[in-house]
Amino acid sequence: MRISSESKTLNRRRGTGNRKNEMVLNQKSILVLAALCATIFLAGLVLGTHIFGSPNSEQTTGSQSDSLKNAESSPLAAATNKIAASDIQNLILESAKAEVIEKEQREQELEALKRGDKTLALHLRGALAPGDPNYNPHHHVDDTLDDQLNNGGGDGAMYAGDVGDHKHHGEGEEEARKVEEKEDMHNHFTDALKNELSHVKESKQHIVESMHHQFAQAVESEKKVVESVKEGVGHLKERAVDIAKHGLRGAADGGQSDGISNAKASNNSGGAGYYPYMVVPVPENYDFTKYEPLGGGRFVEYKDGDSPYAITDNLRTQSDELARSRRVHVLNAMKHVWKNYKEYAFGKDELHPISHKSTNNWGGMGTSLVDSLDTLWLMDLKDEFYEARDWVRESLSHSHVGDVSAFETTIRSLGGLLSAYDLSRDAVFLEKAEDLGSRLFKSFNTPSGLPHGSVNLQTGTSHNFGWNGNAYILAEIGTVQIEYRYLAHATGKTEYATKSERVFDILADIMPKDGLLSQNLKDKGGSAYFSNDKVSFGAMGDSTYEYMIKMWLQGGRKEQKYRDMWDHSMSGVHEQLLQKSSPNGLSYIADRVSGRIDHKMDHLVCFMGGALAIGAYTDPLGFDSPRAQRDLKTAKALTYTCYQMYARSKTGIAPEFVRFAGGNDFEIPSSAPFYILRPETVEAFYYLSVLTGDPIYREWGWEIFQSIEKYCRVQYGYGSLKHVDNVNMNPEDRMESFFMAETLKYFYLLFDPDSEIDILNKHVFNTEAHPMKIFESQ
Repeated sequence: MRISSESKTLNRRRGTGNRKNEMVLNQKSILVLAALCATIFLAGLVLGTHIFGSPNSEQTTGSQSDSLKNAESSPLAAATNKIAASDIQNLILESAKAEVIEKEQREQELEALKRGDKTLALHLRGALAPGDPNYNPHHHVDDTLDDQLNNGGGDGAMYAGDVGDHKHHGEGEEEARKVEEKEDMHNHFTDALKNELSHVKESKQHIVESMHHQFAQAVESEKKVVESVKEGVGHLKERAVDIAKHGLRGAADGGQSDGISNAKASNNSGGAGYYPYMVVPVPENYDFTKYEPLGGGRFVEYKDGDSPYAITDNLRTQSDELARSRRVHVLNAMKHVWKNYKEYAFGKDELHPISHKSTNNWGGMGTSLVDSLDTLWLMDLKDEFYEARDWVRESLSHSHVGDVSAFETTIRSLGGLLSAYDLSRDAVFLEKAEDLGSRLFKSFNTPSGLPHGSVNLQTGTSHNFGWNGNAYILAEIGTVQIEYRYLAHATGKTEYATKSERVFDILADIMPKDGLLSQNLKDKGGSAYFSNDKVSFGAMGDSTYEYMIKMWLQGGRKEQKYRDMWDHSMSGVHEQLLQKSSPNGLSYIADRVSGRIDHKMDHLVCFMGGALAIGAYTDPLGFDSPRAQRDLKTAKALTYTCYQMYARSKTGIAPEFVRFAGGNDFEIPSSAPFYILRPETVEAFYYLSVLTGDPIYREWGWEIFQSIEKYCRVQYGYGSLKHVDNVNMNPEDRMESFFMAETLKYFYLLFDPDSEIDILNKHVFNTEAHPMKIFESQ
């Protein structure tokens, strides 16, 4: 066994003589010193614990009395009290007993010296050698007695059987006197130690009580700080739990984040709160099959169109970095579709994503290819873009095409060609656009000037659709002007502009006082009138309102009549159509049929989130005007509802429309549970993300994109869903051209902070997401 240096010192001194002039300690002195040291050590330990100890969370959050109670009943305090009551007292008793015994021995020693019995005196002093039956290793020989007994001799003299012959009887008395003097000094030293021990013992309780008082004061002074920190930690803990359930999975698998926040909303220009939903970038090998929709009812602080968090430059930078990592996956989606379109349907109107068959259901004009040209350009897929350009130059022809939808062909094909020209400045696109536009434009040859819904590109004959009672459809007559105005500007043929703009002159003349236009019109004797009483910002009505604000933007914000029509209609929306759901107060724009509200909202209505936002940011009255702030608030609230239409379904994808009924805000009707890869909600996310800088729209968009990847992606593209609440149902063999033209484009732009597109100052999108420069910036 290894012996410490202190143990070696003690062992060396046991039973041997000490050198002269060293302090001699007997058994009683050691015990007294031990008791004193133990008391001082324990007092210091208690003091240090109370001053430097860290109370646990329960003690810090409790009351002062609880803190004292907990401190006094702590294991350390209990141990301290136990030591003070037992060990120290036992040391004191043992010391007293040892003192009595030693005093008796000293008296016997003195008597023995007086009688001249030095052997007995040595025995009583404990100076016998080891092996003697009376040897006591805990006693030590006084140096003076050693000298007296040995008379300068060696240690061996101490062990002589009879040393009385070396001393005279008188010398024994002198020795007794010296021993008494030494005993007096020893007793004085012992009394001093006992007094000190008594003082320490008496003050011990005072010290402990003082420490408890100081501890209580410390707890009280820290209590306010602890409560403040506790509140912050509570929020972080809630966030950590939420991330553990959802966000951390998303961060690991794809940077997803979600959560319910109880943050109080602030004004529309940005709150003071810290945005809590930022997560790590998405890995390139992210597996979308592992994604699980996160459910609705989250992000409730955005429900009413407020801006609960401060949008700082640093937050924008973080959001942009995250967005770039997501942009890669949208690009991969486009590559997946285009690769299969090129292999199985190049030049055809549509690719069927499951059977990989191709069809010419739009007249055989390469609709998917032309509709995707600007998407390829903006995604920097330039090789694919120029390969498609070559097909347009060499193979695209309109002369063989019969009847087509004038509206759909204008927004998809004419818009696609014009946007490709605007971005690339390649003249072949303008050449083909003019050929197509001149054929489509014959649909305007009507008595009233309203364009027919169908036109034959070979013969130029046109008519309205029998399934709609041969009426003009509001959304179709008012959603071709962006394209024709651009064509007029690019070719110098002003007729394209003046004839198409005539539609809005007619609408302005017959616009009701509330600014809300019915979806069907007819003409008689050259005059147009509304032929039904249904108002909808969904199917058959939506995009005419969209083009009011966009024509004003396209013309450099100079044609006030279009802005006035927009603002007039938006007043009608807020006064009559804007509703709140039960029980959670989600905002939605209802239909109106024969003067009665129909609590239904199409997916198509979600474009209004972007339209209202761009209208607010460009309001001639100023962005801070009540009208602009009203429109922006509605844009945000409506977009939140559109997001919930996705989030609340089992696939995380929205149906064609929802019906708002009491109980749970809205329900998916049995007549329209399908999803055909529509873009309008992502369009709104894009506009609000660019205009407000709030990263939340990218978060919502990322959730939707993941759901599309998981539930719609198939071997050769992306298929429509028959029922968004059935996670086990396979996609359908149908993929609209607008999936590449709009949905993927808006996803890409949402996650592309480096885009050349500038919706505030340089570009305007047609309703098919084809960007074109405004006239002043061309």
